[in-house]
Formats: sequence, structure tokens, C-alpha cells
Amino acid sequence: MAKRSTYSKSKVPYLPPAHIEDEAALLLAEFGKSRGVVTAPPIPIDDIVEVYLRLTVEFKDFQELFKVGEIHGALWVDEKLVGVDVGLDPEEHPAKRGRYHFTLAHEAGHWRLHRQYYQRRAGQRSLLPDGAERPGYVCRSTDRSPVEIQANRFAACLLMPRDMVKRAWHEWRGNMEPIYLSDLRANQQPILTAEVLRRGSVKPGENGTDAMLLEHASRPLAELFQVSPEAMRIRLEDLRLLLPEREATLFD
Repeated sequence: MAKRSTYSKSKVPYLPPAHIEDEAALLLAEFGKSRGVVTAPPIPIDDIVEVYLRLTVEFKDFQELFKVGEIHGALWVDEKLVGVDVGLDPEEHPAKRGRYHFTLAHEAGHWRLHRQYYQRRAGQRSLLPDGAERPGYVCRSTDRSPVEIQANRFAACLLMPRDMVKRAWHEWRGNMEPIYLSDLRANQQPILTAEVLRRGSVKPGENGTDAMLLEHASRPLAELFQVSPEAMRIRLEDLRLLLPEREATLFD
């Protein structure tokens, strides 16, 4: 009997960011051709996943199922099933709607970019207890492997299309000038106070304060696109609409 090959995150080929963005745009275009062109946010990610891709979405208690934490989503490739942790159910936890949308888009990214590498019961055996209902792959919030980075980028590009974000930015700001972290720092105390009241705590990490300032600036578009402020911040940084500081010019 031939030895069955197994999926390895390290074997997923490198995909240029532009290729991933093109794949996300292609999926949105395919959905538009089938169900009607999406011209404004929010992106109907539930319909893309369930109606167009025909994947079943189920909420699951991953802590109970896998006995490990920090799992937001999972993909059962053979069953065409997307699992989402019950803690992200937007009906029960409205504040988690943005993270729920991102999880769906992330799993759609795995489906479009990686499903050919998945095999039944091949994924992350050492992570899950014996007898667990094993998906092809589980997505942990702390995983920074290339396959997860690719799925995250796909999700960002699908939920926050480049041209749509830029158009929304111009409608909101009246121009395409970026917002600078250095300017936000000059007014940081009321911003941080407002953010702590919303979050209930300070964002952890060495750059937590800067992230809070930038996510405060990202909130209007995050609400428009129904994504988390963190996801919108990262996308706006990618599009160079959020920048650290003003660059010196010849006229300064």
C-alpha cells in the first residue's frame, strides 16, 4: 500500500500578495455575476460562503470540542463545512460581528487557496485530542504560519476591496490624504480614554497604545464595512492611508 501523503503548512507555496488580492477580487466578481454585483460595503460574506461557495456554516464550542483555546474557525474540506466558535455568534455577541465576518472570509480563503493541500484527518494531529471531531485544519488566533497569513490577507482583500475602501475613504474624508499616527499622538489622551471605555481595557503589547490610536481612527470605516477596527487598521496601513508620520518635503 502506498504511503499516504499528509498536509504540511510548510509545503504550501508562496503566493505574492497581489495574487491573493486578485483571487479575492475574482471570487467577489464571480459572486457578483451569479447574485448581483456588490457596489458598496458591507460585503455579503454570509451569502458568498453559504450561497455561492455552498459551504455549510455551523457554530461550535471549540473549547469543548478540541480541549484547546484560541480557535476561531475550522474547515472540514471533505464535508464542505465551516466551523465558527460559538463565542463569535453575532446574534449572541453583536460586538463580535466584525470578527465573525473575518473568520468566514478567512475560511473562504483557505477554501479557495489551500483546499487542494488538505486531506481528511491530516491536519495538526498533535494539537487535537484523540477521538476529536477532526477538521482538515483549525485556525488559531496566534498562528502566524504562511498559510494563515495568506488566508488573513485573502479575508482582508475580500471584505475590504481596495477600490471600495479608497472610495469610502474619499467620501468620509473629502480627500485621499492619509491619517498620521504622529497627529493622533498629539491628541491621544481623549482618544485613549474613549477606546478604553469601549474595550474595557488597554490593548496589550509593546505597541498597544499606538494600535489603539490607529484603530480609533479606523472605526468609521470599520463600522461601514462591518469588520473589526483592528482588521480595518491593518488594511488601511496596507493601503498607506494610515501612516506613522508625515514625511519631510523640500518646503518644510
